[in-house]
Amino acid sequence: MTILYALVARGSVVLAEQSGTSTNASTIARQILEKIPGNNDSNASYSQDRYIFHVKRTDGLTVLCMADDSAGRRIPFAFLEEIHQKFVRTYGRAVLSAQAYGMNDEFSRVLSQQMEYYSSDPNADRINRLKGEMSQVRTVMVENIDKVLERGDRLELLVDKTANMQENTFRFRKQARRFRSTVWWRNVKLTVALIFLLLVIIYVILAFACHGLTLPTCLK
Repeated sequence: MTILYALVARGSVVLAEQSGTSTNASTIARQILEKIPGNNDSNASYSQDRYIFHVKRTDGLTVLCMADDSAGRRIPFAFLEEIHQKFVRTYGRAVLSAQAYGMNDEFSRVLSQQMEYYSSDPNADRINRLKGEMSQVRTVMVENIDKVLERGDRLELLVDKTANMQENTFRFRKQARRFRSTVWWRNVKLTVALIFLLLVIIYVILAFACHGLTLPTCLK
């Protein structure tokens, strides 16, 4: 799974979160929330080992996710933008006074669904390429997490690799089934097209043969 963890917060108050595997990313995410500088809208990325914490802050609302470094930046930030829009549309001004985890019961399911979509569906990246809305992400520098956290505060990121491998295996099997289905339908369409073409050729040959004869049956 490309995106392994996500949260939505107001300042350092977490309103909803979801984890796709066993990890202590939640603890590290809270440290990042407390340490990120300023209050202005911003995008930032912080690396630790082979994982990257991507952060998007807009109008006082922070959306954060942890992704595998192989995901790049476009997909995680597209995910963050989608989550921000869904959260604001759903709760409006209620986010300004909500208590910690006030939206977690409902919105954690949305986080889970979107994590799955942006991790496994190739249309997620294709749609954002067509929109052309993620060009600003190219300017986001990926800094080491030590830039934000004091060395004494830095925790080792722990990720359950077994669960991660199981998720990758499931995704591979799902993609393989989809590929086999696509190939099967392509072969069916090709077979139908060839049969149709063969029938047309036979009809043309018979038509020419018929016009070339002077038999009564053909003259009729």
